Amino acid sequence: MPKTSGRDRLRELLDAVLDDEHHSLTDMAGGAYSSPYHFTRQLSREAGEPPVAMRRRVMLERAAWQLRHGASVTDAAFEAGYESVEGFSRAFARAYGHLPSEQSGGDRSTWLPAPNGIHFHPPTSLWVHTGERTMSQPIDQLIHHDLDDTRALLDLAKQLRDDAYRATVRPGQQVLGFDGPDDSVASVLTHQVATKEIWLAAIEGEDFPEPGPDDPAELLERHDRVAGRWLAMVRDVERRDAWDDRIIDALCDPPESFVLGSILAHVLSFGAARRQLARTMLRDHGMTVDDGDPITWLRQRNGHEESEVGS
Repeated sequence: MPKTSGRDRLRELLDAVLDDEHHSLTDMAGGAYSSPYHFTRQLSREAGEPPVAMRRRVMLERAAWQLRHGASVTDAAFEAGYESVEGFSRAFARAYGHLPSEQSGGDRSTWLPAPNGIHFHPPTSLWVHTGERTMSQPIDQLIHHDLDDTRALLDLAKQLRDDAYRATVRPGQQVLGFDGPDDSVASVLTHQVATKEIWLAAIEGEDFPEPGPDDPAELLERHDRVAGRWLAMVRDVERRDAWDDRIIDALCDPPESFVLGSILAHVLSFGAARRQLARTMLRDHGMTVDDGDPITWLRQRNGHEESEVGS
């Protein structure tokens, strides 16, 4: 093994992670003259983030910076190590809450939450942001599972005929008293999307949102639009440690105050109930639906992301 005295070992590990020629864990470990097991163990200990996850995140940050400065989605995807534009777009949207085509220009941030403050710094360097506060892993997983699972159910609902989609299959079913009936696939999924739209309007001080189209395809577009804003809001509140802050919701009559942490708990709790109710209704229509287990979702998500970057 070559001598490494006089060098910053963490810097050497990071170099191995971010080398453009290292597309897999084996490549990274070889570049640091280590076995994959010891490489993962050492970097996770020193930086608090596994190497594959760090590479995926920093490469996405670099891609976001490139897109802001005029690079095409195709070029950014392949430079980030993805084998397809579709795989890159899925990973980018999961990370940033919007499609890569929406990243160009403007003042969108290119940094993603990092447990170690290590970020891409143009043109080829890293920036270590000390004291960074990010979403804890359980919160991050709860938020992303809710968004991904809702999207998957909306995608399934597109397979239903319109009359089946709107048919009352659970008469009298109502998850929340003030939301109205949840007696059809249409009503359940519409409430699932509208809940985030309404709470975001209250948090951001906007007018009560007008009801949007509720067929599955357009409801899916509404979900994709609100998902990025919702994710950004949660990350901002977590970064500021503002979960105990209150908002005065003027959309209520009379106005009412709410703790931000309770709003998140409300949306996730009743969202989980509605997702499972939607599953039951889709099965009533003869469709095959998974059980929505977060354990399965996380395994599949990690597997997809690692395969998309060639790991």
